[in-house]
Amino acid sequence: MPLSFRQNEILDIVRAEGRVMVDDLAQRFDVTLQTIRRDLTDLADMGHLDRVHGGAVPRTGATNLGYEQRRRMNQQAKAAIARTCAAAIPENCSLIMNLGTTTEAVAQELLAHRNITVVTNNMNVANILAANPGCEIMVAGGALRRTDGGLVGELTTQFFEQFKVDIAVIGASALDQDGDILDYDLAEVRVSKAIIRQARKVFLVCDGSKLDRSAPARLASLAEIDTLFTDRPLPSDLARRCNDWGTRVVVVPALD
Repeated sequence: MPLSFRQNEILDIVRAEGRVMVDDLAQRFDVTLQTIRRDLTDLADMGHLDRVHGGAVPRTGATNLGYEQRRRMNQQAKAAIARTCAAAIPENCSLIMNLGTTTEAVAQELLAHRNITVVTNNMNVANILAANPGCEIMVAGGALRRTDGGLVGELTTQFFEQFKVDIAVIGASALDQDGDILDYDLAEVRVSKAIIRQARKVFLVCDGSKLDRSAPARLASLAEIDTLFTDRPLPSDLARRCNDWGTRVVVVPALD
């Protein structure tokens, strides 16, 4: 079935923003709520997106979205999360930073930090922080993933096992209702598990769209995280679990 002009525009918006709401789309296109719901249902039936309560998100499956598409999604939310996370990171400390576009946003916010050591398997993080003369950068070995500049594999895991750092800053592909942190790549999961083991504190940076996604590989539980930085309140059951686990949840307001 060919897509209408409006449906093509809706797809462009959901790919760029990571989530669309029926009310917002109806106002943007000056049509009724029923018209937008019908458009979203048609797009979901054709496999272009997934319906969620009140709106829609990009269609997810066994593979992650492309790097450039992920980088463009929810940019304002990622920037706000990154700013708040970076403010919680003191100077004169050591960090491990893993793969992810939100992790890269945190690196951007660390450009003024002094006397920090960053160990990373993310070439993009290393390139960003190269502009900070007060940051010592150590890059892991491993197999280079050209799609996103990530280094993964057994060599990467062994590299991280040589360190014990103050804080790990990690990202995730998805969060489920049980509080499990999920990803797509088992090699990346093994590296991230090692990162968590080698850090005294673990910060998870994760925008709210990850609550609407799923991925097949379990990385860890929020019970293993010290602080979650996000832009949307967690579902009430999950928020209670985080409270029981002692996991701090920081909900960051959007940037103006």
